Amino acid sequence: MTQHSKSVSRKPAGASEVASGIIRAAMPIHLSTSPADPVATQTLAVLPAFNEGASIQGVIVAVQQQGIRDVLVVSDSSTDDTVVRARAAGAEVMELPLRCGAWLATQAGLRWAQRKGYRYVCTLDADGQHQPEHLPAMLTAARQDGVDMVIGVYPERLSWARRGATRWFRVLTGLKLEDVTSGMRIYGQRAIEQAASAQASLLDYQDLGVLLLLRRAGLGIAEVPAPMHPRGVGKSHVFSSWWKVGGYLLQTTVLCLAWPMLKQRATSGRP
Repeated sequence: MTQHSKSVSRKPAGASEVASGIIRAAMPIHLSTSPADPVATQTLAVLPAFNEGASIQGVIVAVQQQGIRDVLVVSDSSTDDTVVRARAAGAEVMELPLRCGAWLATQAGLRWAQRKGYRYVCTLDADGQHQPEHLPAMLTAARQDGVDMVIGVYPERLSWARRGATRWFRVLTGLKLEDVTSGMRIYGQRAIEQAASAQASLLDYQDLGVLLLLRRAGLGIAEVPAPMHPRGVGKSHVFSSWWKVGGYLLQTTVLCLAWPMLKQRATSGRP
């Protein structure tokens, strides 16, 4: 297969970013990757999916074209042909017997990867919004010292409501990130360990809760530009109505406000 080549760069992290466990990645460090890249062969792509039969095959093929041959689709009790199409495209499939939500489906994939000994896990939405051609740049960033998670970000995709929510959560948490809701992520082994933990199972959403867990553990988070496609089929399961948006904002705000107390309990050893 033709060798792919992209570029991405990291600007030096400032003192405040290092202190908060955040390391930024911006534009340009040269990279090249191919299907023979040892990092790609040690990477598992996890795609949580609920009724994504219309798009799942295309996403799997696009991921494998980046040299990441191992793909696990976690069907969140889908009722359409997601499972059949995923297997036809060459992916492993884990079928959950009950609807668990995107985060617990993702965590099931992370735990599977942990048992199998993968070095990296990349997570993508199964609806085709995320562009797998950005995965090589993200994997290169993940190999940098001090980086345990890489987030593919595309601030231009954010609606005014998401932008407002992101600013609000930055104030509450001190996380200096462009997009806390992006599900396109690379987890290194230490990040996999944290995200696969029993404590992480208590989270309803993967975004801020996981990031706060990683920061508490002293892990580094990088961001890499990764433009995204508009969703072609269906709609967001989190942002599909104002009622769901309100529930998301309320739950995440409570988590942010409670986090300092949870952190204090953890460091003091109290139950």
